[in-house]
Amino acid sequence: MKAQPIEAVFETRGLTKVYHMGEVQVHALRGIDLDLYHGELVVLLGASGSGKSTLVNILGGLDTATDGRVLYRGTDLTRAGERELTQYRRECVGFVFQFYNLIPSLTALENVALVTDLAARPISPLEALQLVGLGERVHHFPSQLSGGEQQRVAIARAIAKSPQVLLCDEPTGALDSETGIIVLEALDRVNRELGTTTVIITHNVVQGEIAERVIHLKDGRISEIARNERRSRPSGLTW
Repeated sequence: MKAQPIEAVFETRGLTKVYHMGEVQVHALRGIDLDLYHGELVVLLGASGSGKSTLVNILGGLDTATDGRVLYRGTDLTRAGERELTQYRRECVGFVFQFYNLIPSLTALENVALVTDLAARPISPLEALQLVGLGERVHHFPSQLSGGEQQRVAIARAIAKSPQVLLCDEPTGALDSETGIIVLEALDRVNRELGTTTVIITHNVVQGEIAERVIHLKDGRISEIARNERRSRPSGLTW
């Protein structure tokens, strides 16, 4: 039997982003051609200013390209209006940032429930928290949780709406290595169990070992795409 081709979730062609700062033009992206596939975990690696966050923000509908195209499952996001992009962000994409952005007056469960109330096909807040290993901390407030636990609440919040895509911008950037590994374990588990296409931005070379592909960015261009024949488990990483 012939194997079915893996679906491209994202296709970018000639993706360019120029920011205007007074009379100065800053070229954040310079013609990115990239396909990202269903269910894969990808690490975007590069120094600050290499274009990683700009690329992810455009994929997530948080920013728009200056030139080029971004297709999400065949739909051209570069031609979408604000209403369409809002619906896309709400229904298709989960975001995890370096800072957790939890509401201090709400418990972990309530922080996650905020998202499920708006989602079309949510999983239960409790199930999402259990998936990231916080089933016994659901009634704790952010001030009662460690940094790593707060980040895992943020991951649970992102996945509770059952997104097709999970975009993570330096999710371990504010954490020590031991705590960062726990957070990566949560992301790895979500990717393997839910099949969510997962993109992780980092400047940490070691973290690339957990990915199927590592995409290196430099000065707004893809400088290298490396494939790991075998993904490492986060628990085996040291940095």
